[in-house]
Amino acid sequence: MEQLLDLLDFGPFFDHFDTILEGFWATIRLAAAAAVLSLIIGTVLAAFRVSPIPVLRAVGTVYVNVLRNTPLTLVLLMCSLGLNDTLALTFSSDANTSYYWWAVLGLSGYTGAFVGESLRSGINTVPLGQAEAARSIGLTFSQSLRMIILPQAFRAVIAPLGSVFIAMIKNTTVAIAASYAEIATQMKSLVDLPSFASGTIPLFIGVAVGFMILTLPAGFFSGWLAKRMAVAR
Repeated sequence: MEQLLDLLDFGPFFDHFDTILEGFWATIRLAAAAAVLSLIIGTVLAAFRVSPIPVLRAVGTVYVNVLRNTPLTLVLLMCSLGLNDTLALTFSSDANTSYYWWAVLGLSGYTGAFVGESLRSGINTVPLGQAEAARSIGLTFSQSLRMIILPQAFRAVIAPLGSVFIAMIKNTTVAIAASYAEIATQMKSLVDLPSFASGTIPLFIGVAVGFMILTLPAGFFSGWLAKRMAVAR
């Protein structure tokens, strides 16, 4: 019993609570920026995938198939070690800022492939007659996609997109591959401290609860929004 109480010592956890909050703030910054950028990338990819231009369809297909079948860790390593360190393609003279943006680009580029496929499935739910009607009144492909097809496609895939973004939030834990320190990195550094010998389990519990605080509201919101915006067919 005494050994169990020693393992559940929350003292070190609260002693380093500021560091833990700082790690979660870094995770939130990364996830928020990657969510916006991946939504943009995914929308462009979905448009490429259904484009009447063969070259654009080929580009979209290759991108999606390559990124979806490449480990995220490898993508982030390519961004940090390959592009930033080897090719010296930096966003700022400050190393932390540069690594942050490479982590954002790597995570959003990877997630964008999944967003694009979700949107493409939503586009396939739009009746073909609506696209034909848009062409009959003189709308171009881009106009019909922007004004008629995509708005309905987004409404149809709100729940799947919510699942994609929840997975993206959890995927931020491998951002250390891009040399960006978020909560998983902070947790590892705290576990290595001698003072945390008896506080490891509370730290794991605290980080797990923190991720639940980030992901559960996102899941509930996407589920509620999907029901509210559902298209009756």
